[in-house]
Amino acid sequence: MQKTIYRRHFLITSGAIGLGIGMIGKGTGNLLGGEAPAGAPNAEKLGWRLGCQAWTFNRFTFFEAIDKVASLGLKYIEAFPNQKLSKDREEMFVNELLPADARKDIKTKLNDCGIKLVNYGVCKLSEKKDDSRRVFDFAKDMGIETLVSEPPEEILEMLDNLCGEYGINIAIHNHPEPTHYWNPDTVLKACQGRSKHIGACADTGHWVRSDLNPVDSLKKLQGRVICLHFKDLNQQGKEAHDVPWGTGVCDVKAMLLEIHRHAIRPVFSVEYEYNWDNSLPEVAQCVAYFDKVAAEIGAKS
Repeated sequence: MQKTIYRRHFLITSGAIGLGIGMIGKGTGNLLGGEAPAGAPNAEKLGWRLGCQAWTFNRFTFFEAIDKVASLGLKYIEAFPNQKLSKDREEMFVNELLPADARKDIKTKLNDCGIKLVNYGVCKLSEKKDDSRRVFDFAKDMGIETLVSEPPEEILEMLDNLCGEYGINIAIHNHPEPTHYWNPDTVLKACQGRSKHIGACADTGHWVRSDLNPVDSLKKLQGRVICLHFKDLNQQGKEAHDVPWGTGVCDVKAMLLEIHRHAIRPVFSVEYEYNWDNSLPEVAQCVAYFDKVAAEIGAKS
């Protein structure tokens, strides 16, 4: 069984492996063949924005990840630190140190593909205010709404002040046990007394890897869920791997019904951590199932 690799701040060294299918249009193309998928229009009617965490495509460059997201008919992407920028600029990595010309190239690529860079994570936020401010400056420049992070609790007051200054959120992410925020009770406690800019990035799969019920965990975090790293897994426990949504043990429909009960409009990021080199067809299955359930929920609303 393939072991899950958890994201930390590193330099991607894997070579990009193409799917061997020609691309059309402005670099987006249809990597799946046939008609381009329609994205998630029924989810959009509920105010839900579905995109991909670029980590899903971490064997590829960020520009290739953008192309893959566009080929799914989706409009949103979450970047992660230190992904190679593009095939012709592999010496550059997506992070707050990118020079102005590289940032401009990203903005052009996103615009050409009809994709919005909404989130950035899981990123490091430092107790050194100037270092954290550099990340906020990058986010502001790139139009990023939310920084996904696992910051030490003792610096949350300082970070909350930066959130208010910049108008940018921090969503506390949960990696599996024994990391600090694996339990939603810890995340909820960290959010107490903080502004609306401090909340949760609910990683539903990592809860299941920690033997937690994801629906119960979402209930605990009501009022603090900003975004989600959404997953379905083949089994409980740390050795689980991702499967197309609706085919695993996470009860995707129940999770979506719970989110709908919260009456929020979060960003859902597909974070598919399996079949790394050829996951796009499985991600497309996730998108289709998500939108099918959204249509069912919308019809009953």
